[in-house]
Order: sequence, then C-alpha cells, then structure tokens
Amino acid sequence: MPTLKLYNTLTRRQDLLRPIIEGQVGLYCCGPTVYHDAHIGNLRTFVFVDLLVRALRLDGLEVNHVCNITDVGHLVGDTDTGEDKMEQGARRENRSVWEIAAHYTGLFLRDLSRLNVVDATHRPKATDYIPEQIAMVRGLMEKGHAYRAEDGVYFDVASFPAYSDFARKDLKGQEAAARTAPKAGLRNHEDFALWKLSPKDSKRLMEWDSPWGKGFPGWHIECSAMSLKLLGPHFDIHCGAIDLIPLHHTNEIAQSEAYLGVHPWVNLWMHGEFLILDKGKMSKSGGDFLTLQSLLDKGYEALDYRFFCLGTHYRALLNFSFEALDGARAGRLGLKAKLGELSGIKPGPMDEAKKHPLWAKFWEQVADDLNAPRALAVAWETAKSADLAPALKAALVLAMDAWLGLDLLAPPESPRGLAPEEEALLLERAEARGRKDWARADALRLSLEQLGVLVKDGKDGQRWERGAPR
Repeated sequence: MPTLKLYNTLTRRQDLLRPIIEGQVGLYCCGPTVYHDAHIGNLRTFVFVDLLVRALRLDGLEVNHVCNITDVGHLVGDTDTGEDKMEQGARRENRSVWEIAAHYTGLFLRDLSRLNVVDATHRPKATDYIPEQIAMVRGLMEKGHAYRAEDGVYFDVASFPAYSDFARKDLKGQEAAARTAPKAGLRNHEDFALWKLSPKDSKRLMEWDSPWGKGFPGWHIECSAMSLKLLGPHFDIHCGAIDLIPLHHTNEIAQSEAYLGVHPWVNLWMHGEFLILDKGKMSKSGGDFLTLQSLLDKGYEALDYRFFCLGTHYRALLNFSFEALDGARAGRLGLKAKLGELSGIKPGPMDEAKKHPLWAKFWEQVADDLNAPRALAVAWETAKSADLAPALKAALVLAMDAWLGLDLLAPPESPRGLAPEEEALLLERAEARGRKDWARADALRLSLEQLGVLVKDGKDGQRWERGAPR
C-alpha cells in the first residue's frame, strides 16, 4: 500500500495517496509556454515534480506522467487579452512560431536533463491536440456550459456553481469591487475563452478552422483535452506552480467537470511555491530573471541549483541569492567529499539497506509531503556515520540518492576549463602585471573571482583554479 501523505490544495490538508487503480498513478503537470527561456523559478517547479515522481516510483507505483508543452493560446495577459506569447516570441526574434517552439522546447528539455529530472512518460504539444480541444468546446456548448461571443466561445461560469470552490474565490465581492459590467458580449466577469477567433482584419501566425470560424484554442482547454486523451476522465494527481491556482487550474476544473460530469475530476492537487529574487517573483515579463545557463556560465553546476532547491520545502517561498547558491554548492560538494571514502566500494544488497533504521528515517521524511530538507539531513547523518560497513553505507546512499537525484557517488567533477571571456581576462591581467600596473591587475583579479576563477600569483606567474563565483 502507498505510504505517501501529500498536501492537497483541493482539501487544504495532507491526504494519504489512494490511487484510483491499485499500483498505478496518473499524474499531470502543467508544462512551460515555450516562447522564451525557462528561468530558474520555472525550473524549481519541475524539480519539485521530479521529487514527487521519484517518490511515487520508490513507493512501488507505476507512474503515467504527462507534462505538456504549451505552444499556442497562452496570451500575454493570461486572462484572454493581449497577444499570444508564441507570436510575441516569433516577432521578438524574427523567426517562425514553429522555430521558436522547437528552440525553446529543446532548451527546456536540456535544462531538465542537467538537473537530473526524470523525463515524463508523455510530453504532448498543444498544437498536436487541436481536434480534441474543438471536440471539448463543442461538447460544452451542447451541455449549456459555453456560448458564442463576438470574439470567440466562452465558458459560462454561472453554469458551474462550484466554480469558486477550488481557489476560494469571492466572485460577488470581486464583481462589486470591479464596479463595471463584464467585458462586452460576456455574461460574467469570470467567463473565460475556450476558443478565440482570429481578427477579421489580419491573419494570425497560428490558426485553425473550427465550427465557429478560424481561430485558436484558449489556454485552459488545452490541458483538459490533453489529460483526457492521455490519462482518462478521472486521474490521481495534478501539479503546477502556485500561481496557477486562481485562474488556470480553477478553469481547468470547471470545464473538465462540466464536460465529463465527474467530481472530483482530479483527486489530489499539488502546487509549488515561488522562487523570488530580491523579494519579488521572478518573471519574464519584467525582464528580471536568471536561467540555468546563466548559472553555469558563472561556474556553478546544475546540481548546485538542484541542491539549493532541496534545501527548502517545495511549499515554502525560496529566496534566491548567489550567496545562498554558494552555500548550496559548498554543501553539495561537502557531502560528496564526505562520501569519497566509498570510492570503489561495491554497494551491498539494496533490500538489506532498506531494512536499516536510517532508511526508515529517510523515507519518513519523503513520505511526509516530500520533506527534502529533512531527508537531506538524514543523508548527511548517513554519510557521517562511522558505524556502518562501507558496502551498507554505499547501498543506503544509493537508495537515498534515487530520490535526491544528486549523483552523490559519482566520481568527483573535473574543474571546468576557461571560457573565452575568462581567458581574455587572464591574459589581460598577465599583461598588466608585466607592465607593473598593479591596480589594473587587482581589478581584473576581482572580475575573475566574480566568474568563479581564483587567481594565485607565484614565481612562475599566475595560476588559476575553479571556485564558487563571488
């Protein structure tokens, strides 16, 4: 029997996971809109979902994990206003929307691989499921849950009395605060687009024929159609970032339960908190965001960022700073160094390791809503234990790392070579020292330290080694 107790946004409490089909779990995670680089705040969500998937599999469950790619329909305003983010990206880079989607999907998958995120069972693209989305919209209209407006087809939230339940919305209060009528042609303030019609005076870069005219799907209908196709009408877990609760996930629930006639459509909802930068949410719209590649360019490893994420519970805000990332890097390398004594040791039997009290202590933290900080503490305890036989310790660490995903027993990492920018700075510093311009040489030393290149001077000239960026 599964042992995981997970915080359920639907019930606002930790619930014991009870799979619909014994031994199996259907899991849907809202994936990225591939119009730009994924920033490290986005990636925190997928590290959290990876911990969930690993825990489910370690608990003996077969996981059908669906994580979509949104490549159409996500408008800049999120609320059916503004330009499609994909078209915005295409215009920004003077490329086709299909090139933009392929490029940023590739970068996203590369980032996941670097972070040791286990790949999803299915990774559907919204543009490959247009017929399924049209069928759902037609069905909602036939059931009286949707209506035609001037610019598209909209879901009528008044037809679904439980609309406000998931996010605990005060719809009457919101309408009173707005002090305005709904958008022209709509019945209610909260009505949302299921299908948007293309403008009559221009051609969109992505559009399809439909019974209501040429257009494109709304952002929310995509996930409902893809999950129905790949997971069926009732599944176990739906995941995403916390900002999806009040709009995207609320709308998914409304249209899916209205169309399918089921409740609950999904048994357990899980949401990861924000990563914040200087006390503000990291966002692409504000232009203030960091990518995983930008961290690598500064000399960090991808697993430094994974370790950083594991240091805070997925439901707690995580404040990013390079000082904190330095600490995570030092912690990860320190843990690996502590385990260096196991180099060349053949791990003992895994079933024996999982009978040990340290494994029970570790799993207790995993089963308690994926408590990564406490699980890491048990891994440290295991690494420091002088009472464990080397083969047993190696097996325990391997078992724990199957969840942590930190490559703890992998060979030590070789120092990274110099990037062209770093080589240029070192050369310039050597020249400055040659002409005895000590002030310039010191300034260049500081610049190199900021990139993670530590310079030492000796009788044979300057030498460098890789360290944490400052």
